[in-house]
Amino acid sequence: MWVRPERSRRPRSPRRSEVAPPGGRDAVAMRVRELLVTVGLGTAVVGVTIGVLPGISADDGWSVLAVAILVTALGAVIRPIMVRLLSALGWAGVVAGWLVCQALVVWAALLLAPGVHVTEFWAAFWAAWIGGALMSVGLWVVTAGQDGAVTQHLLRVNRRFRRQVPPSEVPGVLFLQIDGLSAPLARWAVDAGNLPTLGRWLSGGSHVMTEWHAQLPATTPASQAGLLHGASAQIPAFRWYEKDAGRLVVTNHPQDAALVESRCSDGQGLLADGGVSVSNVFSGDAPTSLLTMSTARRGNGPRRYVSSYLLDPFGLTRSLVLTVGEIVKELHQARRQRLRRVRPRMRRIWSYVLLRGVTNVLLRHLNLAVLAEQMMRGAPAVYCDFVDYDEIAHHAGPARPESLASLEGIDAALAILEEVAAAAPRPYRFVVLSDHGQSQGSTFRQRYGIRLEDLVARLTTTEDVVVPDEDEQAGRARNLRAGIGRTGKPEPEGTADRPELVVAASGNLALVYFPRRPGRVTLEEITESYPELLPGLTAHPGIGWVLVRSEREGPIVLGPDGRRWLDDDHVLGVDPLLGFGPHAADDLRRHDRLANTGDLVVNSLWDPVSQEVAAFEELIGCHGGLGGQQNRPVLIRPRDWPEPGPLVGADDVYRYLSGCLKKLTPPG
Repeated sequence: MWVRPERSRRPRSPRRSEVAPPGGRDAVAMRVRELLVTVGLGTAVVGVTIGVLPGISADDGWSVLAVAILVTALGAVIRPIMVRLLSALGWAGVVAGWLVCQALVVWAALLLAPGVHVTEFWAAFWAAWIGGALMSVGLWVVTAGQDGAVTQHLLRVNRRFRRQVPPSEVPGVLFLQIDGLSAPLARWAVDAGNLPTLGRWLSGGSHVMTEWHAQLPATTPASQAGLLHGASAQIPAFRWYEKDAGRLVVTNHPQDAALVESRCSDGQGLLADGGVSVSNVFSGDAPTSLLTMSTARRGNGPRRYVSSYLLDPFGLTRSLVLTVGEIVKELHQARRQRLRRVRPRMRRIWSYVLLRGVTNVLLRHLNLAVLAEQMMRGAPAVYCDFVDYDEIAHHAGPARPESLASLEGIDAALAILEEVAAAAPRPYRFVVLSDHGQSQGSTFRQRYGIRLEDLVARLTTTEDVVVPDEDEQAGRARNLRAGIGRTGKPEPEGTADRPELVVAASGNLALVYFPRRPGRVTLEEITESYPELLPGLTAHPGIGWVLVRSEREGPIVLGPDGRRWLDDDHVLGVDPLLGFGPHAADDLRRHDRLANTGDLVVNSLWDPVSQEVAAFEELIGCHGGLGGQQNRPVLIRPRDWPEPGPLVGADDVYRYLSGCLKKLTPPG
C-alpha cells in the first residue's frame, strides 16, 4: 500500500494537511496547541502541588504560571542534553536520571520563578513526583480521545532525523507481525469491526488477505527462522535437547537464540539489504537490530532510543499510566472469567499480571517509538513483532474479549504508523502477517490431573526426568531486558551427568529424549527397554498420536486405534492423523528428518467437535503442534503484489517476500 495520498487506493487516507511533515505550518500549530495544553495543565498541577506540599509556597497565581512555563522551557532545553549524557554513563545514569531529571528541572524552575519560595531540594523532588503523577492523569484525560496526539509527538521528536534524509520515491516496506493471529480469527475480527484499520485497507482495495500453512512446529522461533532466514528446518520445537552437546536449547534465551541464528543465517536474510529488526527472535541479517533476542549484546548499557524514551515525559508518562491501567484491566478480566465460570480458564498469576502490563503496553509503545524513528531515517525494510495478542490469548483464550481488545490496540498502532509514514522521506508499503495461530482447550493437567512428564515417568518407572521450566512470557520480558541492558551470563554447553529422560513441551507438542542413548532411539529399542511406554501413551485419552522411527520400517505414527507408516503411507486400523489437517502427514515426514527432533514426538488430542486441544503446558491458548487454528497464520499484502500461490511453510513465505522486496528496489 502506498501511504502517500496521491498514490493510495483507499477511499480516504491521511492528507498532508492532517499529518503534516515536521516543520509545516500545521505541525507548528499543533505544537503551539500542545504547548498551551501542557502549560495549562502544568499550571493547575503546580498549583495543587504547592498547595499540598510543605516547603514550597507561591505569592500569587502568576508565580505558579511562571513555574509551569519554566518547567516546560527548561525541560525542552535540558532533557536532550541529559539523554546524551546519561546514556554515556550507562544504566546507573539512566536510572538516576529517571529518578531526578524532572526533579532537577522543577527545582531550577522553582528557584528562578519570581514569587516562589522553596526550602530544599527534597521538596522539589517530591513536587516533581506528585506533579508527574497528576500530570500523567491530566495528559491521559486530555489526549486519550484525540486522534493524532501520539502521531504528532512521534513526528516532533524525530524531526531531526527527517531533515537529514533526502526524499526518495523508492518505497520501503514495514513488515508488522501480529504474533499468534490465525487467518480465520483475523477475517472474523475484520468483519466484526474490531480491526478498522485493516478493514479499511482490505475493503478499500489496497490489500488482500491470504492464509498460509505453518508447518510443525507452529512456534514463533521456527516461523521466524523461516520468515526471516528461510531456514525453519533448524528448529524442531520451541525448546529441545541436543544430544551431541548434551544441552537444552530454549529459544527465548539470548545466547540460545544467537546460537540458532548462526545456523540459520547465510547472509541473505529478509532484512540483509539495509533493513531493521525490531523485537524479534532472529534478526533476518539486518544491519540494525533493536530489541532482538539473537543479537542482544551482553554487558552493555542502555541504547540511546531507550534512554530517550524513558526520559521523555510524554512517552514515559503515557506508558506508566496505561501500564497501570492494563494491570487493573487484567485483574478485572480474570475476576470476570471466574464469576462467569468460563471454561476453559486458568489461574493468572501475579508474575503474568505484571508482565502483561510491561510487555503489552511498555513494549508496544517502545516499538512504536523505534519504528517511527526508523521510518524517519528512511529505512528500506523494517520487521517488527507485536506480541500483545499472543501473550493474552495464551492465558485468556484466543477468541476471548480481552484477547480481541489487544488486537484492537495493535490495529490502532497500525493507524499511527500509517500516519507517521505519510510524513516519512519515502513512501512505505505495509505487510501485516502472523507467525502461527492459536488453538484453545483445557490443559492436559486440568483434564487428567497429571502432567505429561509424570505420565512418561510412570510408564518408564524412572524418576530421572528433566523438564525445561521456561515459558514464553518470561522470554518476552527477557527480550525486553536483553534489548535494553545486560542479558546475564551464558549457560554452560552441557553436562556429563545426563538425565535418563527429557520431556520438552511446546504447546500441545512434546519431544521426548533418551539423552544417555546416542542418536535417534528406535521403536525396537524403546519397546525392549520400556515396554509399557508406547502402549501407555497411545492408549491415553489425552494423546492424539506419537511419532517414532523404526529401524526396519522408517517413521511410524502410532494412535489409539491404528498406525500409519509414513514412508509408503499405508494405514492399519484407524488413521492416527485423521482430522489433523491435509498437511499432517507431510509435516511429520519433514519433522522426522529434522536434526535434534525427539526420539518420540507426542501430540495431544484434537477434538473436532469441541475444537479443542490439550496443551502440555499450562496455557489455555497454545501453539506448537497440530490441531485447530494454530497452523493457519495470515498474510495481508498489497493487492498489486503478485499472487503468491499456495504458501506451505514459513520458508515459502520468505521466498515470496524476498522476491517482492527485490522488485521494489531499482537495479543498482
